[in-house]
Amino acid sequence: MKNDFRSRNHPAYWAFIVHRSSGVLLALFLPLHFWALGQALQGAAALDGFLRWTEHPLVKFAETGLVLLLAAHMAGGLRLLALEFLEWREWQKTLLAIAAGVSLVAALAFLLNLV
Repeated sequence: MKNDFRSRNHPAYWAFIVHRSSGVLLALFLPLHFWALGQALQGAAALDGFLRWTEHPLVKFAETGLVLLLAAHMAGGLRLLALEFLEWREWQKTLLAIAAGVSLVAALAFLLNLV
C-alpha cells in the first residue's frame, strides 16, 4: 500500500495539528495555573511575591503565548463545530485562514496591551 503524504500538506491537517497541540499544551499549563491560584490561599505575602514575579518580561511573553494557544484552540474548536453542523463548502478552507488570523490578532493585541 502506497503512503500518501499529500494529505499532510493540506490546511485541514495543519489545523488538526494546531488544535490538538494547543489543547495538550493548555492541559500541561493547568497545574501551574492551579499552583498560582493556590498562592492566594498561602496568604498575602506569598501572593504578592508571585505577582511580583509575573512582572518579568519573560513571563509577560509567556502570557502572550498562552493567549495565542487559547485563541488557536478556541478558533479550532469553532471550526470543528462548523464542520459538524454545516455542509462542506469550498469556502470552509477559508475558515482555516480566518481562524489562524484571529488567533494571531488576539495574541498580538494582548502583547501590545502589555507594552
